Amino acid sequence: MKGSKQKWLALAIAAFAALAAAGAGAQVKERTLKFAFQNQTGHPQAQGAQKFADIVAAKSGGKITVKLFPGGTLGGDLQTVSALQGGTVELTVLNAGILSAQVREFAVFDFPFLFNSGKEADAVTDGPFGQKLMARLDDKGLHGLGYWDLGFRNLTNSKRPIAAADDIAGLKIRVIQSPIYIDLFSALGANPAPLPFPELYPALDQKAVDGQENPNTTILASKFAEVQKYITQTRHVYNPQALLVSKKTWDGMSADERQILTEAAKDSTVFQRAASRSAADSALEALRRAGMTVSELPPEEMEKLRAKVKPVIDKYSASMGEATVTELMAEIAKVRK
Repeated sequence: MKGSKQKWLALAIAAFAALAAAGAGAQVKERTLKFAFQNQTGHPQAQGAQKFADIVAAKSGGKITVKLFPGGTLGGDLQTVSALQGGTVELTVLNAGILSAQVREFAVFDFPFLFNSGKEADAVTDGPFGQKLMARLDDKGLHGLGYWDLGFRNLTNSKRPIAAADDIAGLKIRVIQSPIYIDLFSALGANPAPLPFPELYPALDQKAVDGQENPNTTILASKFAEVQKYITQTRHVYNPQALLVSKKTWDGMSADERQILTEAAKDSTVFQRAASRSAADSALEALRRAGMTVSELPPEEMEKLRAKVKPVIDKYSASMGEATVTELMAEIAKVRK
C-alpha cells in the first residue's frame, strides 16, 4: 500500500512538472490587442467582449491584454474592418452581413425572415455553411473566430405607430451601410439612409432621419427611446455577429497565442449568446417603461411584408449564386427537422 502511494505521488509530481515545463515553453509575448465594436458598455455585445478579454488574460497569464473600444469610438463598422485589414486594430465583432463587401455570400445572413430563432441560426453558423464562409475571409485580411448573437431587428420611428405594412412607406429610415438593407427598405416604401452607427443617435435627435432598425437590446442600450416614440416588433432580420481578428495579427502569432484566442472565442461565444438572449427577453418591457409605444403587426400584415421583400431575396439569390442559397436553405431545413 505504501509503495502504491509513493508510485502515485511520483506520477503526480511528474505530471505537474510536465505541465509546468509546457507552460514555461509556451510562446506567448506581451502584447495589447485593440477590440473595437459599435454597441455601448452594458450591451450583450460589450459583455461578450469583456468576457473574451478576461479569458485571454487568464489563459495568457496576463501577458495578452485585450483593450475594449465600445460605442464606435474607433469609427463605424466599415472603418473598423479596414483597420483590421491594415493591422491597426486587432479585433472586432459586427453584423455578419456587413462582410458581404469582402465575401459576397455573407449577404445571405441579412436575408429577411430567414431564421425562426437564434438557436436555428447557431446551428447554421456553427455548422459547415457558416464555417466555410468564415474560412474565405482569410484571403481578405480577416480571420474569423466565431459567431455571436445580436438578435432580431425591429423598427422604430418618431412619426407614427406602424399598424400595417403600408405604414412604413415614406419614412426616412437609417439602415446599415450594406446594399441589401437599402434595397430591403426601398421595397417597403421607405427612404433608406445608410449611416455609420456612431452617427445614428445625433441623426435621430436632429430629425435628420425618422427612424432606424435594430434589435431591442441595442435600442435600449443606445437610449434611442429618448429620441424615438414608436417601436414595432417586425423581427425582419436576425443578426448573427462575426467575431474577427486581423489576419496580420493572426499571422504574427505563435501557435500558443492562436490557441488562446481560439479558446477564448469558443468560451465567450457560449456566454455572449446566453447573455444576449436573456437581455432580449427584458429589453422590450424596459423600452415600454421608457415611454415607447409598442406594437405588433397582425399575421396578415406580416405576410404583406414578406411579399414586399421577396424581390429583394430573389435579386440577391441571383447575384451570389443559387447554389449558395440552396445550400443554406438545405441547412436550415435540416436544423428544423
